[in-house]
Order: sequence, then C-alpha cells, then structure tokens
Amino acid sequence: MNPLLSTFDTAPFSKIKNEHFMPAFTKAMADARAEIDAITNNTNTPTFKNTIEALDFAGEQLDRISSVFFNLNSAETNEEIQKIAQEVSPLLSEFGNDITLNEALFKRVKTVYKQKNSLDLTVEQQTLLDKRYKGFSRNGANLADDKKTRLREIDAELSKLKLKFGENVLAETNKFKMHLTNEEDLDGLPEGEKEAAAQLAKSKDLDGWLITLDYPSYIPFMKYAKNRELRKKLSLAFGSKAFKGDELDNQENVLKIAKLRHERANLLGYATHANFVLEERMAETPEKVHSFLNELLVKAKPAAEREFKQLEDFAKELDGIDQLQKWDGAYYSEKLKQKLFSLDDEILKPYFKLENVIAGVFKIAEKLFGLQFKEVTNVDKYHKDVKIYEVYDADNTFVSLFYADFHPRAGKRGGAWMTSYKPQYIKDGVNVRPHISNVCNFTKPTDTKPSLLTFNEVTTLFHEFGHGLHGMLANTTYPSLSGTSVYWDFVELPSQVLENWCYEKEALELFATHYQTGEVIPMELVQKIKESATFQEGMQTLRQLSFGLLDMSWHGVDPTNFTNVKAQEEKAFTGTDLYPSTAETCMSTAFSHIFQGGYSSGYYSYKWAEVLDADAFAYFKEEGIFNKDVATKFKDNVLSKGGTENPMVLYKRFRGAEPKVEALLERAGLL
Repeated sequence: MNPLLSTFDTAPFSKIKNEHFMPAFTKAMADARAEIDAITNNTNTPTFKNTIEALDFAGEQLDRISSVFFNLNSAETNEEIQKIAQEVSPLLSEFGNDITLNEALFKRVKTVYKQKNSLDLTVEQQTLLDKRYKGFSRNGANLADDKKTRLREIDAELSKLKLKFGENVLAETNKFKMHLTNEEDLDGLPEGEKEAAAQLAKSKDLDGWLITLDYPSYIPFMKYAKNRELRKKLSLAFGSKAFKGDELDNQENVLKIAKLRHERANLLGYATHANFVLEERMAETPEKVHSFLNELLVKAKPAAEREFKQLEDFAKELDGIDQLQKWDGAYYSEKLKQKLFSLDDEILKPYFKLENVIAGVFKIAEKLFGLQFKEVTNVDKYHKDVKIYEVYDADNTFVSLFYADFHPRAGKRGGAWMTSYKPQYIKDGVNVRPHISNVCNFTKPTDTKPSLLTFNEVTTLFHEFGHGLHGMLANTTYPSLSGTSVYWDFVELPSQVLENWCYEKEALELFATHYQTGEVIPMELVQKIKESATFQEGMQTLRQLSFGLLDMSWHGVDPTNFTNVKAQEEKAFTGTDLYPSTAETCMSTAFSHIFQGGYSSGYYSYKWAEVLDADAFAYFKEEGIFNKDVATKFKDNVLSKGGTENPMVLYKRFRGAEPKVEALLERAGLL
C-alpha cells in the first residue's frame, strides 16, 4: 500500500520510499482532475458554493503529497528526489494550467463573479471570489488558443529551470571544501568555531579542520579569521557559486528565466514581469517600488558612506589595509564593533544555547498569545534532528503541530524558512488545524559544547517563528486564504516584528541565561546589544536595497536583449556599491530567493515589511511589549486573518492608521 495514498493526518515519513512519489502524484492528479471535472460538468446553475468554494477544497490530497515531497526536496533531498522533482514539476505546472485554461470552468467562475454584488457574501467569500477570478484571468483564461499553448510551454520550462537553478546552487555549496592542516590558518577563530571545523573534518575522515560554504561554517571564518588570503579564497568561492562556466553554471538559466517571465507577462497583457506580480501586492506598481527603494537609498546612502569611510580608516590604522575588499568587510566590522561596544558574538553566545532560545520564543508566544508548546515523540519525522511539538491555546484547545529542524546537513539547502505540511481551514463545521515547520541551519552541538547561537541566529530563529505563528494561529474558512497566504509584501510583517523582542530586556531575561552558570544575561550586555543594533545600519540598508534593485533590474524591464549576466548586475549595483567589484563573482547566479523561490519582483518587500514592523512594534513599545490588548489586536487582525482581506485594511484595524516610514528611519538611526 502506498502510504501517500492512504488518508493521513501527520505525514507518514518513515513509511515513505522514493518509489512511492510518482505513483502517488499520478493517482492524486487523476483524482483531482475528476474533482475539477465534477465541478465543470455540474448541470446546476453556477453558485458560489458549487463552483468557487468547491474549487478551493478540490485536490486536497494532491496538495498534501506535494507539500511532503517539496519540503523533503528542500530539507532532506538526494539525487533520486531531485530527479523526481525534475519529472513531476512540469506535470504539476501542466495540471495547474489545465485548470486555469479550462474554458468551461472559467465560464462558471465568470458567471458567479458577474453577480458578486447581489450575492450577500462575507468579506472572506468576496476575497476568495476575486482571487479565484483573477487566478484565471491573470493566468491566461482570456487568451486565444495559440497563446494558451505558448503559456503552457513557458510554465513547464520555467518549473524545470527554477529547479535546475536550485540544484546547481546546492551542488556548488556542497562541492567546495577548504581543508586546513596548519593551525595558524585558524588564527582569530574562537575555540568553539575551531572545534566545529575539526569535528566537520573528522566526520569526513580528514585530519585538521574543514571550512565549507554552509553559513555556520562560512560566516565565522569571514568574521574572525586573520588570514586575509584564506578569507579571500572563501569569499570568492562563495560569491562565484554557479558562475564558473561549467556544468553547474547558472548564467544561462538566469537569462532564460528572466526572458520567459517577461514573455509570459507580455502574453497576459502586462508590460513586465514586475507589473504582473505587483498587481497583487501592497506596492501595486514597479514605479512605486522604485520610488520606495530610492527614497530609502537617499536617506541611507550618506550614512552608509560615512560608515564605510570609518571602516576603511579603521582597517588602515589597524593593519595598513589600503583598499578594503569584500572579504575584509565582516572581519573589520566585527573588530570595529568590538572596539566601539566591547561586544562580540563570543561574549554573547554562551547566553544563547539553542534549547534555551527555543524555550524563550515559546515563552514569549505564551505571554503574548497564550500558547503552550508540548514536545511529542509519537509523531513521525523525516530526520532524527527534527523536534515536534503540539501547540495548545490558553483554554487547552489544540492549535497546531509544529516541526522544528535546526541544523545543516548535506541534503538540506542553506538559509532558513517556514513551511507547512497541512493548511488550516474550516469544513463541515470542523476547524482543521495546521501542521507548520521551521527549518534553519544553526551551528551543531560539538563534543564539548551545546549548540550556541550567534545573536544573528537568535533573530533568525525569532523571524522564522514569526512566520510560524502566522501559520499556527490561522483561523479562516478557506485553505487558499489561510495562514501565510497573503500579499507577499505583507507576509514578512509577522516574522520581522517578532525579531524586535530579541532586543528587549524584559524578553531577554526570559531565556538568555549562561549555559554553564545559569546567570541571566547582564544588563550592560543587553544595553550594548541595543546600542549596537544600529551599528552600520546605513551599510546594511544599502545592501538590502541593492538586492531589491537587482531583482527589479531583472524583472521590472524588458530583458530580451540581455546577454551578459554580470554586466547587467553591475549596472543594477551602480548606485549602491561600496566595495570594488570582483570579476570572479556574481550574485544573480545564486540569488535563489528570486530565481528559485517566490521573491521575483518581491525582494523589496523585506524593507517594505520593515516599515510595517517598525511601526507595529512602536505600538507595542507605547503600551508595553507584553501588553495583552495590543497582542490580541495583532493576533485577531493580522495573524489569524490570513489573506481574507486587503492587508492595509487589516493593518489599519490593528494600528488605527497607515504605517509611517519615519518609524523605520528612527529605529535605524537614519533620521
């Protein structure tokens, strides 16, 4: 029996074999088609219930199988799974197109849509109807047949190209190993980092130390290693991922993806891919995005240039460095930060044992939203590192299942993300609760030390947990509007707002205790964390803006005549570059957010959401960071509402007004 085709509540990981996936996809797609056909061929007059609602609940098993499969492809993949992904992605893309390009079905949707003003629908139902109608019209339902055929070809090709892009980045990350046998080469590295590098070498049956391109290995080396030549070697390896002209090169994939997205947008009647995407975002148009990014650029650039000059002077004074390079940035910034604030990650890390930080974020969720987390061992998991929790509310009602997977390994892509294995929805009077997952890549425990997080990793954990809460606290009727199914430039609000608690004494005292002595983090360190929060904020802002501008340079214009990825990128970076350019490196070829993930034409949304989060947290600060009334307003108007209403309406209901850009500039010290 194929475990994926049985009815399951929690994913039956231990029973699933790779050979189960294709038959499960084939059968689930056939069943979903039959459900869609039943809706299409219904002889009754089209109504909201028999057409729009029925569509939203169709294909549930296919969705569950897809989420299990693609989550594994991100967190625990192997060559066989990657092969299946290449095979199944075009089929799923074709299946999606069979729905949106189904004329008889669109006719039914259109019939209901035309009567929307006389139907007495709830706000959520109106949103679903609009979303469903746009889902068809924005994906080609109104096109002539020859154009529909071309749209299908583009979508099938894009689904394969995006996968290939991601596979190349992962393969490049796994391929590079810097094997060191001379201890002097590790000068400057804290003991814990040296031990982790030694343990990594040992796991590969090597003597000495091993440094890789995984963040927990790469970042400490760039930050602490005195050996400038080795920092350069590592930096160039990291920056040249999939940019070497070999079989793992992504330049051709980048050009093809950008051009196909543009052609697709044109087919649908949009000037560019960004015009198509932004129609369904708070930002609305590429012009608004550009003016938003450029407004911040004007404010941040003078500060960034001052900070860079300070860093240059410091490196020259300290080590006689005449020209600061990209591989010097993290190293001298860390040294300067230590000098200015007497603060470095090594002083802080003992207070951030992973288990304590997890307990802390749970405690904060309890104080704000009344949630309780109970670890369970009777739920199937896909890797021994995964921990699973049942989540209950203050009345002891089951809220969600929560999977936490926190350490790097070969089959796991880099970075950190939130995802779900099962959505929340209400059907036949039953509120079906979600299964949510956070996946990160934090330093593993060593033989002598537990997993101790850098402060940056602490904020990452809080960030992903904020997304997690958005999923866990979902409370909507329809699965496609539930949880994080919101406008993309609104989705980062719950995650980014939660990071603010990492800087507050009241919150830190709940979990930041020394892993050996149990001592609560000293007040002076908390003060230094707060003071250093705006350290090099101008440079950080410039960096984020440069990524947003790079994204728009691929997607907010006509890329038809682009032939050189690097040249295109350098043009995009003109106004934001502080360091000299390096010929060997290229960001676009490994910019997974926009070429593999869902952030194309959306990278600006990190900054956009920072405006929302700074404004939202200012409200918490005014009333108290654990104020129950404000937390309840946030939960009821933002976290539980998913995509049921326009996000600005939801935000104003929570805050009483539109967000102000000044809140961000003030917090960042850029006013």
